[in-house]
Amino acid sequence: MSASLVANVVIAGVLTGLVYGLMALGLSVIFGVVRVVNFAHGEMMTIAMYAAVLLFGAWHLDPILAALPVAALFFAFGYALQKGLVNPFITRPEHSQFILLVAVAIIISNGLLMIFGPDARNVQTRYMLDSWALGPLLFDQSRVFAALVAVGAIAALFAFFRFARTGKAIRACADNYLGAKVVGLNVKHLYALTFGLGAACVAVAGCMMTLLVEVTPSTGPAYTLLAFIIVIVGGLGSMAGALLGGVLIGLSEALAGLFIDPSAKSMFSFALLILVLLFRPQGLLGRKLA
Repeated sequence: MSASLVANVVIAGVLTGLVYGLMALGLSVIFGVVRVVNFAHGEMMTIAMYAAVLLFGAWHLDPILAALPVAALFFAFGYALQKGLVNPFITRPEHSQFILLVAVAIIISNGLLMIFGPDARNVQTRYMLDSWALGPLLFDQSRVFAALVAVGAIAALFAFFRFARTGKAIRACADNYLGAKVVGLNVKHLYALTFGLGAACVAVAGCMMTLLVEVTPSTGPAYTLLAFIIVIVGGLGSMAGALLGGVLIGLSEALAGLFIDPSAKSMFSFALLILVLLFRPQGLLGRKLA
């Protein structure tokens, strides 16, 4: 097995992992601020993937260009979902939140199945099968474009939380809920904004995933599980951890497909999860457990 082949597989894994990181970032942000685990995360991404497929089929709109309007719609959807449905469950026991969001996930999956049927759908852009060569290294154009959009979205989110006044207020709510209420912050509104931002992240990730894989109604649960693996590996509630976890999972899947079998990629993802839980239960970049 040549070194160039391994290097190309590593490149593909890292590029895919950046999209995974954006997907998991939405889940991590929601949990880090609202303290609610979105069990419908993968199903929401599946809706975004179908939206990108429909826009491409109707107007030949590239998924990269479709990401912006889809993200805007998902922000509004996430805001409304948190404001109208999730917020009354914030103070209820965790199992009530679990049941609520699992129910949302089941409704989404079955609704997509009723509307689109079980057949896989995809997009075929003009650059889908093209690549750039740098010596022996090959950079698949669709993966590069998807990774660049993911990095841009991640950078924008990091900048928002660090420099924007609203972003700082959201961080204050995450750090001290009672203190945020005492100083007059509208916590419910900020929670809804956070859920909307998480939904927008998963929408962009979904549009980019259509450049890499096909979509079916059963895609959702698999990506929900993958997002959980990523955020646990990186550290639940850590934005940087979600990005690192996504890259590591993408890389492990790519190497598993090369050295063993493509069907073994999930085995390697879970093996990485087990190792992290054994030696660093809080995740690679997570805070130490009390």
